[in-house]
Amino acid sequence: MRARTPIAKKKPTPEFQSEDEEREFWAEHDSTEFIDWRTARRRKFPNLKPTLRTISLRLPVSMIEDLKILANKRDVPYKTLVKLFLAERLKKERRRAS
Repeated sequence: MRARTPIAKKKPTPEFQSEDEEREFWAEHDSTEFIDWRTARRRKFPNLKPTLRTISLRLPVSMIEDLKILANKRDVPYKTLVKLFLAERLKKERRRAS
């Protein structure tokens, strides 16, 4: 069994007055001086609302009509159906890439 390397003492993370101040700090500093990433765990934030961005997307009228028909059958708005389709495809592509 290999001996574990001792964890070096990390610098304390400063208190920030604003998100802009924190953003500027992390842009100029190496996080490994403050955080031992080997002990990090993935966290979930179920109540966190994702940041949304409005986009403009031009689609053929026939495609929009088909989407509306499918959405009506599923009893969802057609724009919601488009988001679901995109999310499913992105998930599939991510799985394929890894």
